[in-house]
Amino acid sequence: MSVFNTSRLEGKTVLITGASAGIGAATAILFARTGANLVLLARRAENLKAVKAKAEEAYKAVGKEGKVVTLAVDVTKTEDLDSILEKTEGLQVDILVNNAGMVRGKEQVGADEDINVMFSTNVLGLIHLTQIFVREFKKRQAGTIINLGSIAGREPYSGGSIYCATKHALSAFNGALLRELVNTPIRVVEIQPGMVETEFSIVRFRGDKAAADEVYKGLQPLVAEDIAEEIVWCASRPPHVNIAQLFVLPVNQATPVLAYKQT
Repeated sequence: MSVFNTSRLEGKTVLITGASAGIGAATAILFARTGANLVLLARRAENLKAVKAKAEEAYKAVGKEGKVVTLAVDVTKTEDLDSILEKTEGLQVDILVNNAGMVRGKEQVGADEDINVMFSTNVLGLIHLTQIFVREFKKRQAGTIINLGSIAGREPYSGGSIYCATKHALSAFNGALLRELVNTPIRVVEIQPGMVETEFSIVRFRGDKAAADEVYKGLQPLVAEDIAEEIVWCASRPPHVNIAQLFVLPVNQATPVLAYKQT
């Protein structure tokens, strides 16, 4: 039996937040190659259209069929999240991938606006959406919840106090949820990547691409497709198998601040 048995995903429906770019977009395209239906959420509607087109190309490339629904949603707005179940065009979500997340700045004392948007996106929105689907999954006695954590949720580091706080909160929520659902067939997964080169760092450095590029200079970081593979692999495990936590690093990184860089 293949260790990457994606046939288990064919015909399933996957909802992915933050699906307009980076890990979310790569995950959507890889799930499409398995024959899964997609519900893609993000704020940027135009970017979602482009991801939808790529997902539809992925279906054709492997001779599979699937439906793609895109929803322009801000995960910081509970009213947006509360209406999602009515907008999936008849698709019943089987797998929730909470990928939306962000960091802004490296200041030791951040502006209130930055703190609020990080907690609203990385913690409060994620929890609210997860609770919606926990209720649905309990009704059906089936479902998988995959939360995108971070190495920052394992070990804090200077210059990341607020972001680290949000990812520690996510990890605590994930761990508690795992325990609360232990008497159900619902699976709860946390994936904790290390350095992944996406537009994430550009946002952190407020649009300064040169500063973002410097973070990865001298080593080969992970890319969005690497994490997409881990997400799909976790989702494709047999129903009785739960990958509760998966810590993924580039080979030359050991901690948030310990990485070997060639000069």
